[in-house]
Amino acid sequence: MKHFFIITNAYKDQDLRLTLDLQNYIKKKGGTCDYYVSLGEGKKDDVVPLSCLPEKLDLIFVVGGDGTLIRAARDTAATEVPLIGVNRGTLGYLCELEETGITQAIDELLEDRYVIEHRMRLSGHPFQAKEALKQQYALNDIVIHRAGDPQMVNINVSVNGEFLNQFQGDGIIISTPTGSTGYNLSAGGPIVDPKADLILITPINSHTLNARSIVIAGSDEVVVELAARKQDADEQVVVSFDGDHYTTLSVGDRIAIHRAKQGCNICRLSNVSFLEILRKKMQRYN
Repeated sequence: MKHFFIITNAYKDQDLRLTLDLQNYIKKKGGTCDYYVSLGEGKKDDVVPLSCLPEKLDLIFVVGGDGTLIRAARDTAATEVPLIGVNRGTLGYLCELEETGITQAIDELLEDRYVIEHRMRLSGHPFQAKEALKQQYALNDIVIHRAGDPQMVNINVSVNGEFLNQFQGDGIIISTPTGSTGYNLSAGGPIVDPKADLILITPINSHTLNARSIVIAGSDEVVVELAARKQDADEQVVVSFDGDHYTTLSVGDRIAIHRAKQGCNICRLSNVSFLEILRKKMQRYN
Protein backbone atom coordinates (compact mmCIF):
# COMPACT_ATOMS: atom_id res chain seq x y z
CA MET A 1 0.00 0.00 0.00
CA LYS A 2 1.15 3.50 -0.80
CA HIS A 3 -1.85 5.73 -1.50
CA PHE A 4 -3.97 6.76 1.49
CA PHE A 5 -6.82 9.07 2.39
CA ILE A 6 -8.18 10.19 5.78
CA ILE A 7 -11.80 10.88 6.71
CA THR A 8 -11.90 12.71 10.04
CA ASN A 9 -14.82 13.42 12.35
CA ALA A 10 -14.60 17.14 13.11
CA TYR A 11 -15.78 16.59 16.70
CA LYS A 12 -13.36 13.76 17.47
CA ASP A 13 -10.19 15.50 16.23
CA GLN A 14 -11.11 19.16 16.57
CA ASP A 15 -7.64 20.60 16.10
CA LEU A 16 -6.76 17.98 13.42
CA ARG A 17 -3.65 17.12 15.40
CA LEU A 18 -3.98 13.36 14.87
CA THR A 19 -5.08 13.75 11.27
CA LEU A 20 -2.09 15.92 10.39
CA ASP A 21 0.28 13.61 12.29
CA LEU A 22 -1.04 10.71 10.21
CA GLN A 23 -0.69 12.61 6.97
CA ASN A 24 2.81 13.87 7.73
CA TYR A 25 4.11 10.45 8.76
CA ILE A 26 2.71 8.77 5.65
CA LYS A 27 4.32 11.39 3.40
CA LYS A 28 7.58 11.09 5.34
CA LYS A 29 7.57 7.36 4.56
CA GLY A 30 7.05 7.97 0.85
CA GLY A 31 3.28 7.52 0.65
CA THR A 32 0.59 9.89 -0.59
CA CYS A 33 -2.18 11.16 1.66
CA ASP A 34 -4.93 13.77 1.72
CA TYR A 35 -7.88 14.20 4.07
CA TYR A 36 -11.52 15.26 4.34
CA VAL A 37 -13.13 16.65 7.50
CA SER A 38 -16.64 15.30 8.08
CA LEU A 39 -19.14 17.21 10.21
CA GLY A 40 -19.94 13.87 11.82
CA GLU A 41 -22.61 13.29 14.43
CA GLY A 42 -25.43 15.78 14.60
CA LYS A 43 -25.14 16.57 10.89
CA LYS A 44 -27.08 13.73 9.29
CA ASP A 45 -26.88 15.24 5.81
CA ASP A 46 -23.08 15.37 5.82
CA VAL A 47 -21.88 13.06 3.05
CA VAL A 48 -18.29 12.45 1.96
CA PRO A 49 -18.26 13.39 -1.76
CA LEU A 50 -16.60 10.78 -3.96
CA SER A 51 -15.08 13.64 -5.94
CA CYS A 52 -12.73 14.39 -3.04
CA LEU A 53 -11.16 10.93 -3.22
CA PRO A 54 -7.96 10.63 -5.27
CA GLU A 55 -7.91 8.40 -8.34
CA LYS A 56 -5.15 6.23 -6.90
CA LEU A 57 -6.27 5.01 -3.50
CA ASP A 58 -5.36 1.88 -1.53
CA LEU A 59 -6.83 2.56 1.91
CA ILE A 60 -9.00 5.05 3.80
CA PHE A 61 -8.22 5.88 7.43
CA VAL A 62 -11.32 6.87 9.39
CA VAL A 63 -10.55 8.99 12.46
CA GLY A 64 -13.42 9.02 14.95
CA GLY A 65 -15.53 6.22 16.36
CA ASP A 66 -17.71 3.41 15.09
CA GLY A 67 -20.37 5.86 13.91
CA THR A 68 -17.86 7.75 11.79
CA LEU A 69 -16.63 4.53 10.21
CA ILE A 70 -20.20 3.39 9.47
CA ARG A 71 -20.97 6.66 7.69
CA ALA A 72 -17.69 6.48 5.77
CA ALA A 73 -18.56 2.94 4.69
CA ARG A 74 -21.92 4.20 3.42
CA ASP A 75 -20.42 7.10 1.49
CA THR A 76 -17.50 5.21 -0.09
CA ALA A 77 -19.17 1.82 -0.74
CA ALA A 78 -19.12 2.29 -4.51
CA THR A 79 -15.30 2.51 -4.51
CA GLU A 80 -14.80 -0.78 -2.60
CA VAL A 81 -11.66 0.79 -1.09
CA PRO A 82 -10.86 -0.84 2.30
CA LEU A 83 -11.36 1.17 5.48
CA ILE A 84 -9.46 1.12 8.75
CA GLY A 85 -10.75 2.92 11.83
CA VAL A 86 -8.68 4.97 14.27
CA ASN A 87 -10.69 5.01 17.48
CA ARG A 88 -11.40 8.38 19.07
CA GLY A 89 -14.77 7.29 20.44
CA THR A 90 -15.76 4.97 23.28
CA LEU A 91 -16.12 1.23 22.64
CA GLY A 92 -14.85 1.20 19.09
CA TYR A 93 -15.68 -2.40 18.14
CA LEU A 94 -15.19 -1.56 14.46
CA CYS A 95 -12.07 0.56 14.84
CA GLU A 96 -8.90 -1.45 14.47
CA LEU A 97 -6.42 1.18 15.72
CA GLU A 98 -5.92 3.30 18.80
CA GLU A 99 -3.90 6.52 18.72
CA THR A 100 -0.97 4.85 20.45
CA GLY A 101 0.96 2.72 18.01
CA ILE A 102 -0.41 4.43 14.94
CA THR A 103 3.04 4.90 13.35
CA GLN A 104 3.76 1.18 13.66
CA ALA A 105 0.45 0.48 11.97
CA ILE A 106 1.36 2.75 9.05
CA ASP A 107 4.70 0.95 8.71
CA GLU A 108 2.89 -2.39 8.49
CA LEU A 109 0.50 -1.08 5.86
CA LEU A 110 3.36 0.31 3.77
CA GLU A 111 5.00 -3.13 3.97
CA ASP A 112 1.75 -4.84 2.90
CA ARG A 113 1.34 -6.69 6.20
CA TYR A 114 -2.43 -6.68 6.56
CA VAL A 115 -5.60 -8.65 5.78
CA ILE A 116 -8.89 -7.48 4.30
CA GLU A 117 -12.16 -8.69 5.85
CA HIS A 118 -15.33 -8.52 3.79
CA ARG A 119 -18.40 -7.48 5.81
CA MET A 120 -21.96 -7.88 4.59
CA ARG A 121 -24.35 -4.94 4.39
CA LEU A 122 -28.14 -4.87 4.35
CA SER A 123 -30.36 -3.41 1.68
CA GLY A 124 -33.77 -2.09 2.73
CA HIS A 125 -36.56 -1.38 0.24
CA PRO A 126 -39.53 0.46 1.86
CA PHE A 127 -43.04 0.43 0.39
CA GLN A 128 -45.59 3.11 1.31
CA ALA A 129 -49.15 2.35 0.15
CA LYS A 130 -47.62 -0.20 -2.25
CA GLU A 131 -45.40 2.47 -3.78
CA ALA A 132 -41.69 1.60 -3.73
CA LEU A 133 -39.39 4.18 -2.14
CA LYS A 134 -35.65 4.60 -2.60
CA GLN A 135 -33.54 1.67 -1.51
CA GLN A 136 -31.17 2.37 1.41
CA TYR A 137 -28.22 0.46 2.88
CA ALA A 138 -26.83 -0.35 6.31
CA LEU A 139 -23.56 -1.83 7.57
CA ASN A 140 -24.84 -2.17 11.15
CA ASP A 141 -28.62 -2.39 11.23
CA ILE A 142 -32.02 -1.37 9.97
CA VAL A 143 -34.25 -0.40 12.90
CA ILE A 144 -38.04 -0.17 12.78
CA HIS A 145 -39.32 1.55 15.93
CA ARG A 146 -42.47 3.27 17.17
CA ALA A 147 -43.07 6.94 16.46
CA GLY A 148 -45.01 9.57 18.37
CA ASP A 149 -46.89 8.48 21.49
CA PRO A 150 -45.20 5.98 23.85
CA GLN A 151 -47.33 3.02 22.84
CA MET A 152 -46.46 -0.40 21.54
CA VAL A 153 -46.77 -1.37 17.88
CA ASN A 154 -47.62 -4.66 16.18
CA ILE A 155 -45.04 -5.76 13.65
CA ASN A 156 -45.49 -8.73 11.31
CA VAL A 157 -42.27 -10.44 10.19
CA SER A 158 -41.97 -12.83 7.26
CA VAL A 159 -38.87 -14.66 6.01
CA ASN A 160 -38.64 -15.73 2.37
CA GLY A 161 -42.37 -15.19 1.96
CA GLU A 162 -43.34 -17.31 4.97
CA PHE A 163 -44.94 -15.65 8.01
CA LEU A 164 -42.67 -15.90 11.04
CA ASN A 165 -44.31 -14.04 13.92
CA GLN A 166 -46.06 -10.89 15.08
CA PHE A 167 -43.94 -8.92 17.52
CA GLN A 168 -45.57 -6.52 19.98
CA GLY A 169 -43.34 -3.89 21.54
CA ASP A 170 -41.32 -0.80 20.68
CA GLY A 171 -40.04 -2.15 17.38
CA ILE A 172 -37.53 -4.53 15.86
CA ILE A 173 -33.87 -4.55 14.81
CA ILE A 174 -32.63 -6.27 11.66
CA SER A 175 -28.87 -6.48 12.12
CA THR A 176 -25.76 -7.66 10.31
CA PRO A 177 -23.03 -9.56 12.20
CA THR A 178 -21.04 -6.30 12.25
CA GLY A 179 -23.99 -4.59 13.94
CA SER A 180 -24.41 -7.29 16.57
CA THR A 181 -22.36 -5.22 19.04
CA GLY A 182 -24.52 -2.12 18.43
CA TYR A 183 -28.20 -1.57 19.19
CA ASN A 184 -28.76 -5.32 18.85
CA LEU A 185 -26.53 -5.87 21.88
CA SER A 186 -28.33 -3.21 23.92
CA ALA A 187 -31.67 -4.86 23.10
CA GLY A 188 -30.47 -8.22 24.41
CA GLY A 189 -29.49 -9.74 21.07
CA PRO A 190 -26.54 -12.12 20.59
CA ILE A 191 -22.99 -11.08 19.75
CA VAL A 192 -21.67 -12.86 16.67
CA ASP A 193 -18.41 -12.82 14.74
CA PRO A 194 -18.55 -9.92 12.24
CA LYS A 195 -17.28 -12.19 9.44
CA ALA A 196 -20.33 -14.47 9.75
CA ASP A 197 -22.90 -14.69 6.98
CA LEU A 198 -26.23 -14.27 8.76
CA ILE A 199 -28.97 -11.82 9.69
CA LEU A 200 -30.22 -11.11 13.23
CA ILE A 201 -33.84 -10.27 14.08
CA THR A 202 -34.15 -8.76 17.57
CA PRO A 203 -37.34 -7.33 19.15
CA ILE A 204 -37.09 -4.03 21.04
CA ASN A 205 -38.76 -4.02 24.48
CA SER A 206 -41.10 -6.85 23.61
CA HIS A 207 -44.46 -6.99 25.43
CA THR A 208 -44.46 -10.80 25.37
CA LEU A 209 -42.37 -13.19 27.42
CA ASN A 210 -41.46 -15.55 24.59
CA ALA A 211 -39.94 -13.03 22.15
CA ARG A 212 -36.27 -13.79 21.49
CA SER A 213 -33.71 -12.89 18.87
CA ILE A 214 -33.82 -15.05 15.77
CA VAL A 215 -30.81 -15.82 13.58
CA ILE A 216 -31.40 -16.56 9.89
CA ALA A 217 -29.18 -17.15 6.87
CA GLY A 218 -27.48 -14.21 5.20
CA SER A 219 -29.19 -15.15 1.93
CA ASP A 220 -32.71 -14.86 3.40
CA GLU A 221 -35.10 -11.98 2.78
CA VAL A 222 -36.98 -10.40 5.69
CA VAL A 223 -40.20 -8.45 5.17
CA VAL A 224 -41.39 -6.28 8.06
CA GLU A 225 -44.95 -4.91 7.94
CA LEU A 226 -46.70 -2.60 10.38
CA ALA A 227 -49.97 -4.22 11.51
CA ALA A 228 -52.97 -2.47 13.06
CA ARG A 229 -53.16 -2.49 16.86
CA LYS A 230 -56.44 -0.66 17.29
CA GLN A 231 -59.51 0.02 15.18
CA ASP A 232 -58.58 3.48 13.90
CA ALA A 233 -55.20 2.10 12.70
CA ASP A 234 -53.29 5.37 12.95
CA GLU A 235 -49.99 3.92 14.22
CA GLN A 236 -46.71 4.75 12.55
CA VAL A 237 -43.15 3.50 12.78
CA VAL A 238 -39.86 5.10 11.83
CA VAL A 239 -37.26 3.17 9.84
CA SER A 240 -33.60 4.14 10.21
CA PHE A 241 -30.57 2.84 8.33
CA ASP A 242 -27.48 2.90 10.57
CA GLY A 243 -29.20 5.73 12.46
CA ASP A 244 -29.68 7.86 9.31
CA HIS A 245 -32.04 8.21 6.34
CA TYR A 246 -35.30 8.04 8.25
CA THR A 247 -38.49 6.77 6.58
CA THR A 248 -41.97 6.63 8.12
CA LEU A 249 -44.29 3.66 7.59
CA SER A 250 -48.01 3.53 8.35
CA VAL A 251 -50.26 0.52 8.94
CA GLY A 252 -50.05 -1.79 5.94
CA ASP A 253 -46.71 -0.40 4.76
CA ARG A 254 -43.71 -2.69 4.71
CA ILE A 255 -39.97 -2.88 4.14
CA ALA A 256 -38.13 -5.72 2.39
CA ILE A 257 -34.63 -6.37 3.73
CA HIS A 258 -31.91 -8.62 2.32
CA ARG A 259 -28.16 -8.82 1.94
CA ALA A 260 -26.82 -6.05 -0.28
CA LYS A 261 -24.87 -6.99 -3.38
CA GLN A 262 -22.09 -4.62 -2.35
CA GLY A 263 -20.48 -5.20 1.04
CA CYS A 264 -17.74 -3.34 2.89
CA ASN A 265 -14.03 -4.10 3.08
CA ILE A 266 -12.39 -3.61 6.49
CA CYS A 267 -8.61 -3.66 6.83
CA ARG A 268 -7.07 -5.47 9.79
CA LEU A 269 -3.48 -5.58 10.96
CA SER A 270 -3.43 -7.61 14.13
CA ASN A 271 -3.89 -11.34 14.53
CA VAL A 272 -6.02 -10.73 17.61
CA SER A 273 -9.26 -12.70 17.39
CA PHE A 274 -12.68 -11.10 17.58
CA LEU A 275 -13.26 -12.86 20.91
CA GLU A 276 -10.12 -11.31 22.41
CA ILE A 277 -11.11 -7.86 21.17
CA LEU A 278 -14.59 -8.37 22.59
CA ARG A 279 -13.24 -9.49 25.96
CA LYS A 280 -10.94 -6.46 26.27
CA LYS A 281 -13.66 -4.01 25.26
CA MET A 282 -16.15 -5.47 27.71
CA GLN A 283 -13.65 -5.51 30.57
CA ARG A 284 -12.75 -1.87 29.93
CA TYR A 285 -16.31 -0.64 30.19
CA ASN A 286 -17.72 -2.92 32.91
